[in-house]
Amino acid sequence: MNRPPLTPGAEMWKPWKRAKGAAPERSAPLELCDLCGTAFPEAEAVTADVPDSSCARPGHDGYDGLRRITACCTEHVEALRDEYRRRPFVQEELWAAKIVRAFGTGPPVRTLEELGRRTGLHGPEIRRAIAWHNERLRRTGPGGPDESGGAGDGR
Repeated sequence: MNRPPLTPGAEMWKPWKRAKGAAPERSAPLELCDLCGTAFPEAEAVTADVPDSSCARPGHDGYDGLRRITACCTEHVEALRDEYRRRPFVQEELWAAKIVRAFGTGPPVRTLEELGRRTGLHGPEIRRAIAWHNERLRRTGPGGPDESGGAGDGR
């Protein structure tokens, strides 16, 4: 079979041309280890849910207070579990996270009653969460622990 000559430079692209009808090559989705930061294929991820009072996921109310951790190996997932085990679970922090989620999703919250409906919290819980949040701001500053000279994470 005689082919017409290729234009200059075209031959360098020829090895990369895929066959007609072939699906494009896709790399496997990657995950990052929460402990060491190593990237690895998603299929090799070791995951666990750990208690974390700062975690309130949008659209997943049933998982409030649980954080999904991802690691590259069982040793790293166990090290992360140990780290989270040492952190105190502060109920007011979880309530504050629910309030932040309510303010950040959906229509604006205009009343305490509406905030209660959106968060599932009662008035006293909302007030305790706000007091906890305000006290944490006083200790750590508006930008968090990094802007306060290392005052900790407020727990």
